[in-house]
Formats: sequence, structure tokens, C-alpha cells
Amino acid sequence: MAEPATATQAAAPAVPQLKDELDIVIPTIRNLDFLEMWRPFFNRTISSLFKMTIKVPDGFDYELYNRNDINRILGPKASCISFKDSACRCFGYMVSKKKYIFTIDDDCFVAKDPSGKAINALEQHIKNLLSPSTPFFFNTLYDPFRDGADFVRGYPFSLREGVPTAVSHGLWLNIPDYDAPTQLVKPLERNTRFVDAVLTIPKGTLFPMCGMNLAFDRELIGPAMYFGLMGDGQPIGRYDDMWAGWCTKVICDHLGLGVKTGLPYIYHSKASNPFVNLRKEYKGIFWQEEIIPFFQQTVLPKDCTTVQKCYIELAKQVKEKLSKFDPYFDKLAEAMVTWIEAWDELNPTGSSVTNGKAK
Repeated sequence: MAEPATATQAAAPAVPQLKDELDIVIPTIRNLDFLEMWRPFFNRTISSLFKMTIKVPDGFDYELYNRNDINRILGPKASCISFKDSACRCFGYMVSKKKYIFTIDDDCFVAKDPSGKAINALEQHIKNLLSPSTPFFFNTLYDPFRDGADFVRGYPFSLREGVPTAVSHGLWLNIPDYDAPTQLVKPLERNTRFVDAVLTIPKGTLFPMCGMNLAFDRELIGPAMYFGLMGDGQPIGRYDDMWAGWCTKVICDHLGLGVKTGLPYIYHSKASNPFVNLRKEYKGIFWQEEIIPFFQQTVLPKDCTTVQKCYIELAKQVKEKLSKFDPYFDKLAEAMVTWIEAWDELNPTGSSVTNGKAK
């Protein structure tokens, strides 16, 4: 069975040239003692933590935010940030001023590869983000920009330059990211399979994004990383990261940006309660059968040339086409617009991406 690494097993710190360009965002109501395990990898790169309260180990440069801070900073627009739910992590994305974001949960530990070496997840995410993606034609050796790989015979030379990578989606050893019904029928299942691969998710293909081992280029795609309205006072939970992933993928496809998945792995240490999860998910389990076709069929107009314009158009279409299933989607669509307004207020010279290029 896969086991987490210890701090003494850690390898070299992450790529040093990005030490001032990356924030690490962690939503939590617990002490952050688990950061001791990550210290060899985070101690030169961490700049900001988003958490609710409690204790942070010595030696980390951090900022702490709670609900009062969200209300103070955003005022009436704080209504777009989820309450008592990990979806609040997107507030950390909004207030960050760094180019890259890495976000994990407080039960995510350092994993080991099959040789027993501690995995530097942050370094792998950075490698993924700094190398191009290939969403327009699938390479059967997966990521051609990794060491020891290349484009295979028959791959169009006109597409080999690739496109900028906006999102790096990592995976998990030990506890898989299952929904409640799957948890209930497979309560003892653990993931011990380490697949040494990174691949670009093809254009036009959606995926279930998980927020507990995720990195992205904030300048390229940040405004799309809204984790919706979840948790306290809302009829749904545990769909925050997936909602952000569906929106983000549609926008990346439209703007010519790439999304990678695969390496790096983290060790997910704790299984959440499947009965609690079922209460949070049960509406989403039905709704996703309508939501996913909606995103599959979504077409953004050519004049949507920035992430913000794309997101406002998505909000419009959510209101028009999904609100018939439940009034919640009216509220969500309004919150999406509020999110962009708040983002632009805090980031007045924020990201403007046209044809895959940040301006």
C-alpha cells in the first residue's frame, strides 16, 4: 500500500526561479502542522496561505484570511464567496498577486514514487506549466516535452509548437477522489497505482477537476477559477472544483490554452464521510447529467477575447439554459458576474488573454 513520505525523505526544493512568482492556497479550519512534511519543497516558494484560523508552523511566509477578512475586503461582493466550505479557496486566488497558484487540502501529504523517493509535487506542477500543451492533436507518447519523449511519427509539424499551459491537474495515491455512491460500494479501495505520465486533455473534452492537487497560471486563466456557491446556505456541495474545471476548460479551449493532467501525485491521507458527502452531492449527481451536456454544447462568441469576457458570457448562458432545472442556477449565474466584478476591482490590471497570449 502507498505510504506518505516523511520530511527527511525530501529532495531538492522546487525550481528556484519561481520562488517569488507562486502562492500556495490552503483552505482549512485546522492547524497546519502537515506543512512540516512539505517544508523542504515549500520553504523557498510559499508566500501566502488562505485558511480560516489556527496555527501555522514557524518559518513560513503566510497570510491568514477568515470570513471577516473576506467581508471587509469585498464588501457586498463577498456574497459570491462560499461560506463554511473549501470552495472559499478561490478568494485566495483573487487576492494573490503572483503569477502561479498551487492549491492543496490539509489532508494532502508528500507521496513517494515507486522507488521510495519523495515526490516534489510543486516542482512537477511548475514543469507542467512552463512547457506547452498539445490540445489539438493527441500524442501517443503523451507529453512530448518531458525528458525522454517527443512527437511520434505522423504528428503534424504545424502543431508541434503547442500552446501555453494554463492548468496542471495532479492526482492522488491512497484515497481516490470518489463520489459518495462509489465510496459507499468501495469503502476499502485505495489507489496504489503510480502512472508515470502527463498528458494534455484534448480540445473539446471535459474532465472532473479536483482542487486538492492543482496548479494554474493565474495570469492566463485566474478569473475562470471561481469555485461557485457551495456549502452553508446552498443546496449543493463538493461540486466547487468541478464547476471551476468545466468553466475553465471551455474557456481554455476557446482561447487556445492547454490543460494537463497526470503527474504529480500527492498522498491523500483521509477519506471523507460518504454519508455526509451524499447529502452534499445528491442534487449534483442528478444535475450533472444536464450540466455536462450544457458545457459540451457551449459556444463562446468570437468577441469573447479575454477570460473575463468569456466568463461573463458563460454566466449569461448558465442563467438562460440551466435555471430551468433549479433556481439555484439563477443565483449561481449572478454570483459568477459578481466574482468577475470583484476580481477586476482587486486586479485592475488583471489578466487579459487573447489567442493564448497574456497581455
